[in-house]
Order: sequence, then structure tokens, then C-alpha cells
Amino acid sequence: MKKRKKKRKTSFVTSLLQLLLLAAGAAGWYYTKTWKGIVAAVVIYCIVLICGTIWFKTRRLARLRKAGIKEVDAMSGEEFEQFLGQLFKRRGYKVSYTATSGDYGADLILKDRKDIIAVQAKRYSGTVGVKAVQEIIGAVKMYNATEAWVVTNSHFTKQAIKLANINDVYLVDREELIDLILKK
Repeated sequence: MKKRKKKRKTSFVTSLLQLLLLAAGAAGWYYTKTWKGIVAAVVIYCIVLICGTIWFKTRRLARLRKAGIKEVDAMSGEEFEQFLGQLFKRRGYKVSYTATSGDYGADLILKDRKDIIAVQAKRYSGTVGVKAVQEIIGAVKMYNATEAWVVTNSHFTKQAIKLANINDVYLVDREELIDLILKK
């Protein structure tokens, strides 16, 4: 499982919005055959776009409240590990916790029928860097894991994403964690 490219998605959305703007202008011209019709169609399009943006943002805030991400942000590192353990148990994994110190880079070991997954849990207020990815790479052999994950309530630096992609480490950032919490 690889992280999606966000830059590509935003350029696609921007292109789509521009195309819809042109379509609105063309529709205004088609129905009125005047510049006033084009302007009116573009204004209506912009109003609908603004209302839609406001609606999506309020839905996102409601989703965040439902997920309890603010409570996650207030947890200690150990509480976050326990929270993730319960979350993964509900998703069907057998969960074992590593020692608090001397854990060789993994905080949780997840098992299902065919995979052993070493998980590094990082409850941060800032971005998670390369060190977390390096730690979980080292834990893979120690725990005989088939996969390595780093899960955070925050986001990852570009360097961490690059290193994770090279080493097949699956990164779960804030948005994906919210998705995991909401999918019961």
C-alpha cells in the first residue's frame, strides 16, 4: 500500500474546476447569446462553488469531531499506542505490544492469517521525520515482520515519505488515521 500523490490530485481538481467554469460560460452564451448571459452563468457557477466549498469544510469538521481526533491529539505516547492497539483489534488483527524501552523500533506487532506487521506509533504535534521510518525499517528483521507501518496523528516530512517509499514502509497520516477510526 503506497501513499497517494496529493499534488497530482490537486492539479486534476484545479483543471476540472476550470473546465466547469468554461462550461458555465458556454452554457450562458448558448442560452442567451449575450455577454450578460456568460457573466451571469459564471457568477452563478462561482456562488455554487463557494457554497459547495463551505459545505465540504463543515462536513470535514463534523467528521473530525466524530472521529475524536482532538482526544487523540491530547493523548500521551503510551495512550496512543493503546488506542491504536484497540483500533487494530477491532479491525481483526491480533495485537501484541512491545516493551516500552528497548523495543527495537516497533511499538505494536499486528498479526493476521498471513502477515506480521511491525508498527511504529508516533503521536506528534509537529511533522514526523525520517527517524521514525528508519526505526521501523530496523524493526522488520527483529520481529520477522512482513510489513512495516508508521502511524501518526500528524503528517510526514517529504524526506520521511521518500525513505518510506524506497523501503516499502506504509505511512498512515492524520487523514488516513481518521478514516481508520471512522470505519468500524
